[in-house]
Amino acid sequence: MAVTLVWFRNDLRLADNPALAAAAARGSVVPVYIWAPDEEGDWPPGAASRWWLHGSLEALGRALHRHRSRLVIRTGPSRRALEQLMDETGADAVYWNRRYEPAAVARDRELKQALAGARSYSGSLLREPWTLETQAGGPFKVFTPFWRALGAAGDPAAPLPEPALHAPERWPGSLALSQLGLLPEVRWDAGMERAWQPGERAAQAALEEFAGRVGRYGDDRDRPALDTSRMSPRLHFGELSPRQVWHAVADRRSSDPYLRQLGWRDFAHHLLFHFPDTTEQPLQPAYRRMPWRDDPDGLAAWQRGETGYPLVDAGMRQLWETGWMHNRVRMVAASFLTKHLLIHWAEGARWFWDTLVDADLANNTLGWQWVAGSGADAAPYHRIFNPSLQAERYDPDGGYVERWLDGRRSRPIVDHADARARALGAYARLRR
Repeated sequence: MAVTLVWFRNDLRLADNPALAAAAARGSVVPVYIWAPDEEGDWPPGAASRWWLHGSLEALGRALHRHRSRLVIRTGPSRRALEQLMDETGADAVYWNRRYEPAAVARDRELKQALAGARSYSGSLLREPWTLETQAGGPFKVFTPFWRALGAAGDPAAPLPEPALHAPERWPGSLALSQLGLLPEVRWDAGMERAWQPGERAAQAALEEFAGRVGRYGDDRDRPALDTSRMSPRLHFGELSPRQVWHAVADRRSSDPYLRQLGWRDFAHHLLFHFPDTTEQPLQPAYRRMPWRDDPDGLAAWQRGETGYPLVDAGMRQLWETGWMHNRVRMVAASFLTKHLLIHWAEGARWFWDTLVDADLANNTLGWQWVAGSGADAAPYHRIFNPSLQAERYDPDGGYVERWLDGRRSRPIVDHADARARALGAYARLRR
Protein backbone atom coordinates (compact mmCIF):
# COMPACT_ATOMS: atom_id res chain seq x y z
CA MET A 1 0.00 0.00 0.00
CA ALA A 2 1.34 3.45 -0.95
CA VAL A 3 2.43 5.65 1.96
CA THR A 4 1.93 9.42 1.89
CA LEU A 5 3.20 12.05 4.31
CA VAL A 6 0.54 14.70 4.97
CA TRP A 7 2.28 17.84 6.11
CA PHE A 8 -0.07 19.81 8.36
CA ARG A 9 0.52 23.56 8.56
CA ASN A 10 -2.32 26.09 8.94
CA ASP A 11 -4.92 23.39 8.26
CA LEU A 12 -5.23 21.66 11.63
CA ARG A 13 -8.40 19.69 10.90
CA LEU A 14 -9.53 16.35 9.50
CA ALA A 15 -12.74 17.42 7.74
CA ASP A 16 -12.56 19.30 4.42
CA ASN A 17 -8.81 18.80 4.26
CA PRO A 18 -8.03 18.20 0.56
CA ALA A 19 -4.44 17.06 1.09
CA LEU A 20 -5.49 14.57 3.77
CA ALA A 21 -8.41 13.28 1.69
CA ALA A 22 -6.21 12.75 -1.37
CA ALA A 23 -3.56 10.95 0.66
CA ALA A 24 -6.13 8.70 2.34
CA ALA A 25 -7.54 7.76 -1.06
CA ARG A 26 -4.18 6.41 -2.24
CA GLY A 27 -3.13 4.39 0.79
CA SER A 28 -1.55 4.79 4.22
CA VAL A 29 -1.18 8.22 5.78
CA VAL A 30 1.55 9.57 8.07
CA PRO A 31 0.34 12.92 9.51
CA VAL A 32 3.27 15.27 10.16
CA TYR A 33 3.76 18.65 11.82
CA ILE A 34 7.13 20.41 11.52
CA TRP A 35 7.99 23.28 13.84
CA ALA A 36 10.26 25.55 11.80
CA PRO A 37 9.75 29.20 12.85
CA ASP A 38 13.02 30.24 11.18
CA GLU A 39 11.38 29.49 7.83
CA GLU A 40 8.69 32.14 8.36
CA GLY A 41 10.94 35.01 7.27
CA ASP A 42 10.46 38.12 9.38
CA TRP A 43 7.15 36.84 10.74
CA PRO A 44 7.60 33.77 12.97
CA PRO A 45 4.53 33.04 15.12
CA GLY A 46 4.07 35.46 18.00
CA ALA A 47 3.47 34.55 21.62
CA ALA A 48 -0.33 34.41 21.42
CA SER A 49 -0.21 32.41 18.19
CA ARG A 50 2.13 29.89 19.78
CA TRP A 51 -0.29 29.46 22.67
CA TRP A 52 -3.14 28.72 20.26
CA LEU A 53 -0.96 26.46 18.13
CA HIS A 54 -0.13 24.29 21.15
CA GLY A 55 -3.82 23.78 21.93
CA SER A 56 -4.75 23.15 18.32
CA LEU A 57 -1.98 20.58 17.78
CA GLU A 58 -2.98 18.87 21.02
CA ALA A 59 -6.56 18.63 19.76
CA LEU A 60 -5.43 17.38 16.35
CA GLY A 61 -3.40 14.64 18.01
CA ARG A 62 -6.49 13.49 19.94
CA ALA A 63 -8.61 13.53 16.77
CA LEU A 64 -6.07 11.43 14.91
CA HIS A 65 -5.90 8.99 17.81
CA ARG A 66 -9.66 8.42 17.46
CA HIS A 67 -8.90 7.33 13.87
CA ARG A 68 -6.15 4.98 15.11
CA SER A 69 -3.60 7.36 13.70
CA ARG A 70 -1.13 9.76 15.29
CA LEU A 71 0.59 13.09 14.71
CA VAL A 72 4.33 12.86 14.12
CA ILE A 73 6.06 16.04 15.33
CA ARG A 74 9.50 17.09 14.13
CA THR A 75 11.53 20.29 13.99
CA GLY A 76 12.96 21.97 10.91
CA PRO A 77 14.52 22.49 8.50
CA SER A 78 11.39 21.22 6.77
CA ARG A 79 13.19 19.65 3.82
CA ARG A 80 15.47 17.62 6.04
CA ALA A 81 12.58 16.53 8.26
CA LEU A 82 10.45 15.43 5.31
CA GLU A 83 13.30 13.58 3.62
CA GLN A 84 14.09 11.74 6.84
CA LEU A 85 10.44 10.79 7.31
CA MET A 86 10.21 9.51 3.75
CA ASP A 87 13.22 7.29 4.41
CA GLU A 88 11.85 6.08 7.76
CA THR A 89 8.36 5.26 6.49
CA GLY A 90 8.92 4.33 2.86
CA ALA A 91 6.62 7.16 1.79
CA ASP A 92 6.76 8.03 -1.89
CA ALA A 93 4.72 11.23 -1.74
CA VAL A 94 4.26 14.36 0.38
CA TYR A 95 0.96 16.25 0.27
CA TRP A 96 0.12 19.60 1.83
CA ASN A 97 -2.41 22.42 1.58
CA ARG A 98 -1.08 25.69 0.23
CA ARG A 99 -0.06 28.78 2.14
CA TYR A 100 0.28 32.23 0.62
CA GLU A 101 2.75 34.15 2.81
CA PRO A 102 5.87 35.17 0.86
CA ALA A 103 8.33 33.03 2.83
CA ALA A 104 6.06 29.99 2.70
CA VAL A 105 5.48 30.36 -1.05
CA ALA A 106 9.24 30.47 -1.72
CA ARG A 107 9.96 27.49 0.55
CA ASP A 108 7.16 25.36 -0.90
CA ARG A 109 8.30 26.08 -4.44
CA GLU A 110 11.77 24.77 -3.59
CA LEU A 111 10.37 21.71 -1.84
CA LYS A 112 8.25 20.79 -4.85
CA GLN A 113 11.39 20.71 -6.94
CA ALA A 114 13.39 18.76 -4.35
CA LEU A 115 10.91 16.14 -3.11
CA ALA A 116 9.60 13.31 -5.22
CA GLY A 117 5.82 13.04 -5.14
CA ALA A 118 5.32 16.51 -3.64
CA ARG A 119 1.86 17.92 -4.34
CA SER A 120 -0.11 20.85 -2.93
CA TYR A 121 -3.84 21.46 -2.66
CA SER A 122 -6.25 24.36 -2.17
CA GLY A 123 -7.64 24.12 1.32
CA SER A 124 -7.43 27.57 2.89
CA LEU A 125 -9.30 30.00 0.63
CA LEU A 126 -12.54 30.21 -1.30
CA ARG A 127 -10.60 30.84 -4.51
CA GLU A 128 -6.89 30.74 -5.28
CA PRO A 129 -5.27 34.20 -5.62
CA TRP A 130 -4.26 33.64 -9.25
CA THR A 131 -7.74 32.60 -10.42
CA LEU A 132 -9.33 36.03 -10.14
CA GLU A 133 -8.13 39.02 -12.14
CA THR A 134 -9.31 42.39 -13.37
CA GLN A 135 -10.57 42.96 -16.89
CA ALA A 136 -7.11 44.31 -17.68
CA GLY A 137 -5.61 41.00 -16.61
CA GLY A 138 -3.94 42.02 -13.34
CA PRO A 139 -4.60 41.56 -9.63
CA PHE A 140 -7.34 43.47 -7.84
CA LYS A 141 -6.57 46.41 -5.57
CA VAL A 142 -10.16 47.36 -4.72
CA PHE A 143 -12.49 45.09 -2.82
CA THR A 144 -15.84 45.70 -4.50
CA PRO A 145 -14.83 44.51 -7.99
CA PHE A 146 -12.93 41.64 -6.34
CA TRP A 147 -16.11 40.67 -4.49
CA ARG A 148 -18.09 40.77 -7.74
CA ALA A 149 -15.52 38.52 -9.42
CA LEU A 150 -15.59 36.14 -6.47
CA GLY A 151 -19.37 35.96 -6.70
CA ALA A 152 -19.24 35.38 -10.45
CA ALA A 153 -17.02 32.36 -9.84
CA GLY A 154 -19.92 30.68 -8.04
CA ASP A 155 -20.30 29.12 -4.63
CA PRO A 156 -17.30 27.17 -3.35
CA ALA A 157 -17.40 23.39 -3.60
CA ALA A 158 -19.11 21.44 -0.85
CA PRO A 159 -16.81 20.55 2.07
CA LEU A 160 -15.19 17.12 2.16
CA PRO A 161 -16.00 14.70 4.99
CA GLU A 162 -13.38 13.25 7.33
CA PRO A 163 -11.60 10.45 5.46
CA ALA A 164 -10.94 6.99 6.79
CA LEU A 165 -7.25 6.79 7.69
CA HIS A 166 -4.99 3.78 7.21
CA ALA A 167 -1.90 3.46 9.39
CA PRO A 168 1.53 2.71 7.90
CA GLU A 169 3.29 -0.56 8.63
CA ARG A 170 5.74 1.26 10.87
CA TRP A 171 5.42 4.55 12.70
CA PRO A 172 8.41 6.91 12.85
CA GLY A 173 9.47 8.50 16.10
CA SER A 174 7.99 11.80 17.22
CA LEU A 175 8.82 14.64 19.55
CA ALA A 176 6.41 15.33 22.38
CA LEU A 177 4.36 18.47 21.80
CA SER A 178 5.80 19.97 25.01
CA GLN A 179 9.28 19.82 23.49
CA LEU A 180 8.35 22.59 21.03
CA GLY A 181 8.16 25.09 23.90
CA LEU A 182 5.07 26.83 22.56
CA LEU A 183 3.54 27.67 25.93
CA PRO A 184 4.92 30.63 27.90
CA GLU A 185 7.31 29.89 30.75
CA VAL A 186 5.66 32.63 32.81
CA ARG A 187 2.00 31.67 32.50
CA TRP A 188 0.34 34.93 31.45
CA ASP A 189 -2.23 33.03 29.40
CA ALA A 190 -4.99 32.49 31.98
CA GLY A 191 -7.26 35.01 30.26
CA MET A 192 -6.88 33.27 26.93
CA GLU A 193 -7.64 29.90 28.51
CA ARG A 194 -10.89 31.35 29.85
CA ALA A 195 -11.80 32.91 26.50
CA TRP A 196 -10.91 30.14 24.03
CA GLN A 197 -10.78 26.42 23.42
CA PRO A 198 -8.59 25.63 20.38
CA GLY A 199 -9.19 22.60 18.20
CA GLU A 200 -11.43 21.31 15.43
CA ARG A 201 -14.24 20.03 17.64
CA ALA A 202 -14.50 23.32 19.50
CA ALA A 203 -14.36 25.17 16.17
CA GLN A 204 -17.24 23.14 14.75
CA ALA A 205 -19.32 23.78 17.87
CA ALA A 206 -18.55 27.51 17.66
CA LEU A 207 -19.55 27.56 13.99
CA GLU A 208 -22.84 25.81 14.71
CA GLU A 209 -23.60 28.35 17.44
CA PHE A 210 -22.72 31.30 15.21
CA ALA A 211 -24.72 29.97 12.26
CA GLY A 212 -27.81 30.16 14.44
CA ARG A 213 -27.38 33.91 14.90
CA VAL A 214 -25.66 34.95 11.67
CA GLY A 215 -28.79 36.87 10.69
CA ARG A 216 -28.01 39.40 13.43
CA TYR A 217 -24.40 39.84 12.32
CA GLY A 218 -25.09 42.81 10.04
CA ASP A 219 -26.72 44.77 12.88
CA ASP A 220 -24.47 43.61 15.73
CA ARG A 221 -21.00 43.50 14.17
CA ASP A 222 -20.08 47.09 15.11
CA ARG A 223 -21.16 46.76 18.76
CA PRO A 224 -18.08 45.66 20.73
CA ALA A 225 -20.16 44.62 23.72
CA LEU A 226 -21.88 41.98 21.57
CA ASP A 227 -20.42 38.75 20.25
CA THR A 228 -19.30 38.62 16.62
CA SER A 229 -18.42 35.39 14.83
CA ARG A 230 -15.03 34.90 16.56
CA MET A 231 -14.12 32.61 13.67
CA SER A 232 -10.85 34.38 12.82
CA PRO A 233 -8.36 32.24 14.82
CA ARG A 234 -10.15 29.08 13.77
CA LEU A 235 -9.85 30.07 10.12
CA HIS A 236 -6.23 31.15 10.48
CA PHE A 237 -5.13 27.84 12.02
CA GLY A 238 -7.39 25.92 9.68
CA GLU A 239 -9.53 24.27 12.35
CA LEU A 240 -12.29 25.28 9.96
CA SER A 241 -12.05 25.85 6.24
CA PRO A 242 -13.70 28.89 4.65
CA ARG A 243 -15.80 26.46 2.60
CA GLN A 244 -17.17 24.92 5.76
CA VAL A 245 -18.04 28.33 7.15
CA TRP A 246 -19.55 29.51 3.88
CA HIS A 247 -21.85 26.52 3.53
CA ALA A 248 -22.82 26.60 7.20
CA VAL A 249 -24.21 30.14 6.94
CA ALA A 250 -24.93 30.79 3.23
CA ASP A 251 -28.50 29.51 3.32
CA ARG A 252 -29.36 31.37 6.49
CA ARG A 253 -31.40 34.53 6.37
CA SER A 254 -29.42 37.78 6.10
CA SER A 255 -26.05 36.01 5.89
CA ASP A 256 -24.66 38.29 3.15
CA PRO A 257 -22.83 40.70 5.51
CA TYR A 258 -20.85 37.81 6.96
CA LEU A 259 -20.18 36.14 3.61
CA ARG A 260 -18.71 39.48 2.57
CA GLN A 261 -16.25 39.20 5.45
CA LEU A 262 -15.11 35.83 4.13
CA GLY A 263 -14.61 37.66 0.84
CA TRP A 264 -12.42 40.24 2.59
CA ARG A 265 -10.30 37.38 3.94
CA ASP A 266 -9.76 36.05 0.42
CA PHE A 267 -9.03 39.61 -0.75
CA ALA A 268 -6.33 39.99 1.89
CA HIS A 269 -4.60 36.81 0.70
CA HIS A 270 -5.03 37.87 -2.93
CA LEU A 271 -3.16 41.09 -2.15
CA LEU A 272 -0.42 39.43 -0.13
CA PHE A 273 0.21 36.86 -2.84
CA HIS A 274 0.46 39.44 -5.61
CA PHE A 275 2.15 42.18 -3.55
CA PRO A 276 4.39 40.33 -1.06
CA ASP A 277 6.40 43.45 -0.14
CA THR A 278 3.36 45.01 1.52
CA THR A 279 4.19 43.34 4.83
CA GLU A 280 6.88 46.01 5.18
CA GLN A 281 6.29 48.59 2.43
CA PRO A 282 3.19 50.63 1.59
CA LEU A 283 1.23 49.46 -1.42
CA GLN A 284 0.97 53.08 -2.51
CA PRO A 285 4.59 54.22 -3.06
CA ALA A 286 3.89 57.84 -2.13
CA TYR A 287 3.45 56.79 1.49
CA ARG A 288 7.12 55.92 1.74
CA ARG A 289 7.57 59.67 2.27
CA MET A 290 5.07 59.81 5.12
CA PRO A 291 6.61 61.78 8.05
CA TRP A 292 6.05 59.17 10.75
CA ARG A 293 7.06 60.16 14.29
CA ASP A 294 9.46 58.33 16.60
CA ASP A 295 7.48 58.29 19.85
CA PRO A 296 8.42 55.38 22.12
CA ASP A 297 6.43 56.79 25.06
CA GLY A 298 3.31 57.13 22.95
CA LEU A 299 3.74 53.64 21.55
CA ALA A 300 4.17 52.18 25.04
CA ALA A 301 1.06 53.99 26.31
CA TRP A 302 -0.93 52.62 23.38
CA GLN A 303 0.35 49.09 23.97
CA ARG A 304 -0.54 49.23 27.67
CA GLY A 305 -3.99 50.72 27.09
CA GLU A 306 -3.09 54.02 28.76
CA THR A 307 -3.87 56.57 26.05
CA GLY A 308 -6.62 58.21 28.07
CA TYR A 309 -9.25 57.40 25.44
CA PRO A 310 -11.51 54.75 27.02
CA LEU A 311 -12.52 52.87 23.86
CA VAL A 312 -8.92 52.56 22.68
CA ASP A 313 -7.69 51.53 26.12
CA ALA A 314 -10.49 49.01 26.61
CA GLY A 315 -9.61 47.39 23.31
CA MET A 316 -5.91 47.18 24.08
CA ARG A 317 -6.63 45.61 27.45
CA GLN A 318 -9.06 43.15 25.91
CA LEU A 319 -6.27 42.23 23.50
CA TRP A 320 -3.76 41.65 26.29
CA GLU A 321 -6.21 39.66 28.38
CA THR A 322 -7.80 37.44 25.70
CA GLY A 323 -5.56 37.62 22.62
CA TRP A 324 -8.38 39.13 20.61
CA MET A 325 -10.05 42.48 19.98
CA HIS A 326 -13.38 43.40 18.41
CA ASN A 327 -12.94 44.55 14.81
CA ARG A 328 -14.56 47.97 15.26
CA VAL A 329 -12.23 48.65 18.18
CA ARG A 330 -9.25 47.39 16.17
CA MET A 331 -9.98 50.08 13.57
CA VAL A 332 -10.28 52.81 16.20
CA ALA A 333 -7.13 51.70 18.04
CA ALA A 334 -5.15 51.42 14.81
CA SER A 335 -6.35 54.83 13.66
CA PHE A 336 -5.28 56.31 16.98
CA LEU A 337 -1.76 54.95 16.63
CA THR A 338 -1.25 55.95 13.00
CA LYS A 339 -3.11 59.27 12.96
CA HIS A 340 -3.35 60.65 16.47
CA LEU A 341 0.23 59.65 17.26
CA LEU A 342 1.60 59.48 13.69
CA ILE A 343 3.44 56.27 14.55
CA HIS A 344 4.27 53.99 11.63
CA TRP A 345 1.61 51.35 10.97
CA ALA A 346 4.29 48.64 11.02
CA GLU A 347 4.78 49.23 14.76
CA GLY A 348 1.12 48.42 15.33
CA ALA A 349 1.24 45.46 12.97
CA ARG A 350 4.15 43.99 14.96
CA TRP A 351 2.31 44.41 18.26
CA PHE A 352 -0.85 42.80 16.92
CA TRP A 353 1.26 40.01 15.44
CA ASP A 354 2.61 39.11 18.86
CA THR A 355 -0.58 39.54 20.89
CA LEU A 356 -3.43 38.31 18.66
CA VAL A 357 -4.44 34.66 18.65
CA ASP A 358 -5.78 35.26 15.13
CA ALA A 359 -2.59 36.94 13.91
CA ASP A 360 -2.72 36.36 10.16
CA LEU A 361 -0.13 38.00 7.93
CA ALA A 362 -2.55 38.74 5.09
CA ASN A 363 -5.32 40.14 7.28
CA ASN A 364 -2.92 42.03 9.53
CA THR A 365 -1.18 43.68 6.59
CA LEU A 366 -4.41 44.63 4.82
CA GLY A 367 -5.98 46.03 7.99
CA TRP A 368 -3.07 48.20 9.05
CA GLN A 369 -2.39 49.56 5.59
CA TRP A 370 -6.11 50.25 5.14
CA VAL A 371 -6.25 52.32 8.32
CA ALA A 372 -3.01 54.15 7.54
CA GLY A 373 -4.31 55.05 4.08
CA SER A 374 -1.36 53.45 2.32
CA GLY A 375 -2.89 50.18 1.10
CA ALA A 376 -5.53 48.75 -1.17
CA ASP A 377 -9.06 50.07 -0.82
CA ALA A 378 -7.59 52.37 1.81
CA ALA A 379 -9.56 54.57 4.16
CA PRO A 380 -9.49 58.21 3.00
CA TYR A 381 -6.55 60.07 4.52
CA HIS A 382 -8.92 62.54 6.14
CA ARG A 383 -10.86 59.81 7.98
CA ILE A 384 -9.54 60.13 11.51
CA PHE A 385 -11.74 58.35 13.97
CA ASN A 386 -12.73 60.37 17.02
CA PRO A 387 -12.44 57.73 19.78
CA SER A 388 -14.93 59.51 22.02
CA LEU A 389 -17.59 59.75 19.31
CA GLN A 390 -16.94 56.14 18.29
CA ALA A 391 -17.57 55.07 21.88
CA GLU A 392 -20.81 57.07 22.03
CA ARG A 393 -22.04 55.53 18.80
CA TYR A 394 -21.00 51.89 19.21
CA ASP A 395 -20.83 51.47 22.99
CA PRO A 396 -23.64 53.84 24.02
CA ASP A 397 -24.24 52.34 27.46
CA GLY A 398 -20.51 51.99 28.15
CA GLY A 399 -20.75 48.25 28.81
CA TYR A 400 -17.71 47.31 26.75
CA VAL A 401 -15.50 50.06 28.15
CA GLU A 402 -16.45 49.33 31.75
CA ARG A 403 -15.87 45.62 31.31
CA TRP A 404 -12.27 46.07 30.22
CA LEU A 405 -11.28 49.23 32.06
CA ASP A 406 -13.06 48.39 35.31
CA GLY A 407 -12.87 51.99 36.41
CA ARG A 408 -9.18 52.41 35.54
CA ARG A 409 -8.81 55.61 33.54
CA SER A 410 -5.81 57.59 32.34
CA ARG A 411 -5.45 61.21 31.24
CA PRO A 412 -5.42 61.66 27.45
CA ILE A 413 -1.87 61.67 26.15
CA VAL A 414 -2.87 63.86 23.21
CA ASP A 415 -5.71 66.26 22.46
CA HIS A 416 -7.97 64.96 19.69
CA ALA A 417 -8.32 68.29 17.89
CA ASP A 418 -4.60 68.98 17.98
CA ALA A 419 -3.74 65.44 16.87
CA ARG A 420 -6.25 65.57 14.03
CA ALA A 421 -4.85 68.87 12.77
CA ARG A 422 -1.30 67.51 12.93
CA ALA A 423 -2.26 64.37 11.01
CA LEU A 424 -4.16 66.28 8.35
CA GLY A 425 -1.15 68.54 7.89
CA ALA A 426 1.16 65.56 7.46
CA TYR A 427 -1.12 63.92 4.93
CA ALA A 428 -1.57 67.18 3.06
CA ARG A 429 2.21 67.60 2.72
CA LEU A 430 2.45 64.01 1.52
CA ARG A 431 -0.21 64.52 -1.14
CA ARG A 432 1.55 67.63 -2.41
